Amino acid sequence: MAAIKYWLWLSSQTRLSPRARAALAAYYGGAEEAFHAPPGDFSCVPGVSRLETQLLEQRDMSRVEPILEACQIQGIDIITMQDADYPARLKNIFAPPVVLYVKGSLKDLDEEAAVAVIGTRKASPYGLKMGRNLSWEIAKAGGTVISLVTEGIDEAAAKGALLGGGRCIAVLGTAHRERERGLCLDIAHSGALVSEYPPGSKPVKSFFRDRNRIASGLSLGVVVVEAPENSGALLFAAEALEQGREIFAVPGNADAPNSAGTIGLIKQGAKPVTCGWDVLEEFAPLYPEKLKGNTADKAPEQRVQPEEKPASQNIPQPRETKKEIDKEKGKGYIDLREQLSGLSAEQLEIVKAISGGSRHIDDIIEATGYTAAKVLSQLTLLEIKGYVRRDAGKRISLNLIRK
Repeated sequence: MAAIKYWLWLSSQTRLSPRARAALAAYYGGAEEAFHAPPGDFSCVPGVSRLETQLLEQRDMSRVEPILEACQIQGIDIITMQDADYPARLKNIFAPPVVLYVKGSLKDLDEEAAVAVIGTRKASPYGLKMGRNLSWEIAKAGGTVISLVTEGIDEAAAKGALLGGGRCIAVLGTAHRERERGLCLDIAHSGALVSEYPPGSKPVKSFFRDRNRIASGLSLGVVVVEAPENSGALLFAAEALEQGREIFAVPGNADAPNSAGTIGLIKQGAKPVTCGWDVLEEFAPLYPEKLKGNTADKAPEQRVQPEEKPASQNIPQPRETKKEIDKEKGKGYIDLREQLSGLSAEQLEIVKAISGGSRHIDDIIEATGYTAAKVLSQLTLLEIKGYVRRDAGKRISLNLIRK
C-alpha cells in the first residue's frame, strides 16, 4: 500500500485536467513512476500543458496524509486505476479518473447491466414520473441505475431504483460530504457514491461537467427522460455517444419545451423508450441470467401528501341509492392493513414507533433500537413510497389513510 500515497498525490492535483492526470498515469505506467520522473520530464507528456507542468514540478505531497485520514474517518474506499475493483468499462474511456473515492461498493459492476437515467433539473410532473418509473422497472428487471443525483429527473431516477430494491450508483460532481444525508446515504448503503475528488477538494464549475464522462463510462447506455434545447443532459448524451454507449430517449409532447431535446435525439437515431424493459432488452443477450425479462408489475404510484389533498377527499362517500352502495369500494379507498402489507419487518417497526403523532428522529431510533443509519435509510424508502412525511425540526409523521 506504500504506492497509494503517490496515487493520492496525483489525484489531489485538481488544478490539472482529468486528461492530464490520466495522461501522466498512462505515460509513466503509474503514479509513483510519475512522481519520480526527472526534473523537466513532465513537459514531454502529451496532453499536459505548460502551466500543469509547473504545478507538477512542485511535487507537493502536503494533502496526502489529510486525505488518508479523512477517508478512514468517513469510510471512503480508495480505488486506483491499478486495483481489481476499478471498473474495466471506466478504464477504457478517454481520460479515466486515476482514483475513485467510493462510499459503498463498486464490486462486480462490469457484470451488471448498468444504465444511466438522466434529464433536466426543471422537470415536469410527467418527466419525474417517467424517470422514477423507468428506474423502478430497470431495478426490478435486474439492471443497475447510474444517477447524478441532482434535482429533477436524476434524483427521481435514484429514488425509483431504490424503491425497486435495485442497485444505484451515484456519481458526484464534488468531493464526498463528511456526513452523507438522505438519498445519498441510502445510495451508499445499497450501491455506491462515487467521486474522483479527494475529501476537502473545493468544487469548481468544471467538476460537474467532468463527472458526466464517469457516469456514462460506468454505463452501457444512457436514457434521456426530458431535456430542453441546450440542456446539460444533451451534452451528457453527446459524451456518452463518443464513448460508444447506446442512447435512449423518452418521447414527450411535440410542443413541450422539455421534450425538444429528447425528440431531437430520436430524430438522430436514439431508440424511443417508454418502459424499463425497452432499455434492458438491448442488453439481455449479454446478461441472460441477470435480466428477468419484461415484468407485469407496475411502479407503485406515490401517495398524495395530506397537505395537498385531505385524506377525507380520497374516501368515496356512500350515496343514498342501494345501487351505488353495493358497488365495489372506490380506488381511493385504501384499507390500512393493505397499505402496510408490502413493508418489511424493519419498516413496520419504524411505522409502529411513529404511530400516535409526529415523532423526532432520535425518538424513533431509540424506540426501534436500530442504528441511526438504518433508521434514516428506511425512512427515506418509506417517504419515497409515501408512507411517511418529514416535518420541521427533524420530526416524522405517518402519511396513512385510515378507515
